[in-house]
Amino acid sequence: MKHNRGNPQLSFEPLTLQNAMQEQAFRELLQYLENNSPFYQKLFLSGNIDIHTVTLTELPTTSKEDLQWNNWDFLCVSKDKIAEYTATSGTLGTPVTIALTASDLERLAYNEYCSFITMGLSETDTVQLLLTLDKQFMAGMAYYQGARKLGAAVVRTGPGSPEMQLEVIKNLGVSTLVAVPSFLLKLIETAKAQGIDLKTLPVKKVLAIGESIYDSEWQKSILQERICKDWPIAIHSTYAATEMQTAFTACNAEAGLHANPELIIVELLDEAGNAVAEEEIGEVTITTLGVEGMPLLRYRTGDLCKHTTKSCACGRHSIRIGPVLGRKKQLIKYKGTSVYPAAIFELLNKETWIENYLIGIHQNSELQDEIRIQVVSKSAHSLEALTGLKATFRAQIRVVPEIEFINAAALLALQFPNGSRKQLKIIDYRP
Repeated sequence: MKHNRGNPQLSFEPLTLQNAMQEQAFRELLQYLENNSPFYQKLFLSGNIDIHTVTLTELPTTSKEDLQWNNWDFLCVSKDKIAEYTATSGTLGTPVTIALTASDLERLAYNEYCSFITMGLSETDTVQLLLTLDKQFMAGMAYYQGARKLGAAVVRTGPGSPEMQLEVIKNLGVSTLVAVPSFLLKLIETAKAQGIDLKTLPVKKVLAIGESIYDSEWQKSILQERICKDWPIAIHSTYAATEMQTAFTACNAEAGLHANPELIIVELLDEAGNAVAEEEIGEVTITTLGVEGMPLLRYRTGDLCKHTTKSCACGRHSIRIGPVLGRKKQLIKYKGTSVYPAAIFELLNKETWIENYLIGIHQNSELQDEIRIQVVSKSAHSLEALTGLKATFRAQIRVVPEIEFINAAALLALQFPNGSRKQLKIIDYRP
């Protein structure tokens, strides 16, 4: 399959040029899908779709359920062309296998190379990966390959063990971390307990994965403020999904997550499939460019956020999205109020007495949504602190969920079900 990648400067070109390149790549993708994809062959045939005349917005969207129920119908190559199998985490259902060719792995490395370039990194940096590189996890492999393409030194420490992480940072002069931001709080606590002055550590930047570090108005979240209060480092947000095989990354301007136009076409759609206006909430819908193994056409990710096509202060003109407010299926209708999980995360992250938490979304016998939050306290259970937390919920979200204390080991068991590689902060128990 022909594809146009290897040009990180394309984001700095006018949108008209970016759009022209994407239109050509889109046409090539349609032909590739008609020739090689069992799923899209059936879709084009059943919809009487002429790939030579149809426009992007005239095409039907692809859902997560399509990918779950017809996983191998999306494969466009023979099994002998597959170089690696990865899988989604299955947070909202059955995990999906994503097969990558050698070319797809090169594309993945290029994408994360662009992420590091967007952060302002170079071959002089040392990058420590505080994330898993096994369990079919795409991100760990992608960031490793991207850092190698950049020419930076890589340290694969994996998640956990804050004492070991700090020792490696000091010994190897690590300049950049790739980590889940909430784990940075554990590093800070451990450093304080060991009498380490965080300002003396060589770390200057963090690529934050898995959790948002901004609120809905792109202001620093409580989580980011708590981290930077003790550790003056630059934290760059990112957003990705295994299915899209592409990541969006924030530049130094901290004003949105940049897409790589040579790798992905991005739309923000409402429930009916219509494009939403800029700064309105829509579902991230993507079309992959340059993917050989399992390319996707107008794939609805289920993630909700805003977007802008205004030029960024960094000089890029490509579309920016974010922050991700939550997943469409996780929108909660609670006592007449619509609540996004991100709003609950923000309140809980503000409470310094909470060590860990898990949000459960349930459905009662009357088919109404209910929210139950389990929290681990850093000290003895405090009814006063709990009363204050409920008052904060009442004032800021206008509803008060059920809140209960739980011990740390029991909560971790719930957050890593069946040996999951991903720590869950929210579980949707609704049927």
